[in-house]
Amino acid sequence: MSSPTDPAPLLPPSGRFPSRRLPSLTLRGAVRFLQRNTSNRRAMSEPSMLVREAAAEQLDERQGDWAYSKPVVVLDTVWNLAFVAAALAVFGMSWREKPGVPLRLWIAGYALQCLLHVACVVVEYRRRIARRLGIQFLDGNLDQHSVIRHLESANTMFSFLWWIIGFYWVSAGGQDLINNAPQLYWLCIVFLAFDVFFVVFCVALACFIGIAVCCCLPCIIALLYAVVDQEGASDEDIGQLPKYKFSSSGTTSMAEVGTDQPHVHTISEEDAECCICLSAYDDGVMLRELPCGHHFHCSCIDKWLRINAICPLCKYNILKPSFHAREDV
Repeated sequence: MSSPTDPAPLLPPSGRFPSRRLPSLTLRGAVRFLQRNTSNRRAMSEPSMLVREAAAEQLDERQGDWAYSKPVVVLDTVWNLAFVAAALAVFGMSWREKPGVPLRLWIAGYALQCLLHVACVVVEYRRRIARRLGIQFLDGNLDQHSVIRHLESANTMFSFLWWIIGFYWVSAGGQDLINNAPQLYWLCIVFLAFDVFFVVFCVALACFIGIAVCCCLPCIIALLYAVVDQEGASDEDIGQLPKYKFSSSGTTSMAEVGTDQPHVHTISEEDAECCICLSAYDDGVMLRELPCGHHFHCSCIDKWLRINAICPLCKYNILKPSFHAREDV
């Protein structure tokens, strides 16, 4: 979860990407919604939901870094400057048009929001790069960061209000705008439509990720493993954790492999399931047990630990043995 000193920023939707905080909030909501609505399929156990909530938190932690990665910042900047360029071009071509409502004022305000957004994104991006390199970016770094956050938040709130004003003016002008100011009219329509499209896209994407976290968590783990920096446990650290072979003949048990005197654990049928992929353990499958006592498929937990070296159930850190598991799990 984003820390209080470095929260995920709010980005205004008008002419730019929707709020970057929106996907994570919707993602958590989707996880809780599916947790309460599993009557039409096999209900998830409490440990399985804890794993999925941990995955949602991991996505939330990573989103700030993704949002301010260089490709996203470049795309965001180019996108917003394209809106500004379109506004200036239409202003130049429509100087003879006389709309009955102040469409030029609305377009100008829209373009100014885009420019303010670009300025805030660039400053924040440079601040993050400087922090990563361990240098001070400008004087009063924390104060400037607070100012940038407040500017983005204010720009976000104003953009919603500005969208409503623009929609009202376009609707009030009606056919007269099409006849007297067609270029200004259609530019406003395009800007308004893009705003709606991006908000819908953002919510749909967040809901899709939320459903994937609940129903196909291995896919999310594979995605995280492929695109994020590996800040978790190394292969050597993971290799030191004991491996077990599951057996369902007679009683359900797991026997340690790779040792002369293997330990055998008897587990209940309810626990004979991987909380990550929601699959029951097949006879002969390889499991890995963490120091906290929780066990998972080797293929599932190894990818998770390479991303984050904590147990997805109790938050036990395998790299810091002094870190105790949560008592409520």
